[in-house]
Amino acid sequence: MLRVENLVFDYPGHRALDDVTLTLGQGTITALVGPNGAGKSTLMRVCAALDQPFSGQVHLDDLDVHADPRGAHRRMGFLPDFFGLYDDLTVAQCLHYRAASQGVPSALRKSVVETVAERLEIADRLGQKAGTLSRGLRQRLAIAQAVLHEPKFLMLDEPAAGLDPSARIGLSGVLRALARGGMTVLVSSHILAELEDYSTHILMLKQGRVVDHAPLITMGAVTGRRIEIRLDFAHVVPDLRRRLAGVPGVEVISCGIDEAIVMSDPDPAERAIMLAAVLAAGLPLASFAPERRSLQDIYLARMKAVAERPPPLRLVGPS
Repeated sequence: MLRVENLVFDYPGHRALDDVTLTLGQGTITALVGPNGAGKSTLMRVCAALDQPFSGQVHLDDLDVHADPRGAHRRMGFLPDFFGLYDDLTVAQCLHYRAASQGVPSALRKSVVETVAERLEIADRLGQKAGTLSRGLRQRLAIAQAVLHEPKFLMLDEPAAGLDPSARIGLSGVLRALARGGMTVLVSSHILAELEDYSTHILMLKQGRVVDHAPLITMGAVTGRRIEIRLDFAHVVPDLRRRLAGVPGVEVISCGIDEAIVMSDPDPAERAIMLAAVLAAGLPLASFAPERRSLQDIYLARMKAVAERPPPLRLVGPS
């Protein structure tokens, strides 16, 4: 879906992106995290073809976004951290204008506007001027403008800023629905608890470099309300991973010789069915308990590991 290759971007006296390479798969929601000044917003702006990199390429499917920025903009949506609205236009007029600018046929604009307004829960504000909206409602309008043309790739920089808890929950549902429909989403936020509610992957940046990029499920995170269960067995079980993998409903995350971590549905009834299947397979299950690692735990542990990593050796010639 999106391929970033050897991206370098410099500000005067400062390298914001340093040889960044990554791939975002279709239908994934990637949490873009890192300390202030890590290069998160710069990466989004370069991917959106708003800034030209010093070197490297960004491809959206087969399209080079910097060779054809207008073509890229028809395929993507982008909501920056600081955005502007036409305050003298009504919500409906803002959405109709954005639909026209994105090339939505005039015959379809009314239904497109109504659909996206319902999705972002601003249908009752269509006649209200944008300049009179609260911060949270302005955020919803801006997100609606970013997704109304059903882009293949969506970038949101701090999308939940100004939203109340109910609206944040609604936003999570919207993003999950977009991903289920095949849209690829990249979301930057400092609210890690919010990101873990809907993200499938994590992308960590520090000082313009990729620290880690992996599915959350392989890093022990709670994703999409699913949870990890630690299974402890009464004694060593030969070929434990293979035997667990053969149990219906068991998804093995990691496995030792007498313990394993598996992914489970949070519904107690579904969990009971899975555990009964483990016992029915003749495995000597002794105990089980949820194994939770939040996105914040993963982030802090990974950043600490990077900070403690010894600096690379430098060869110094004779003086």
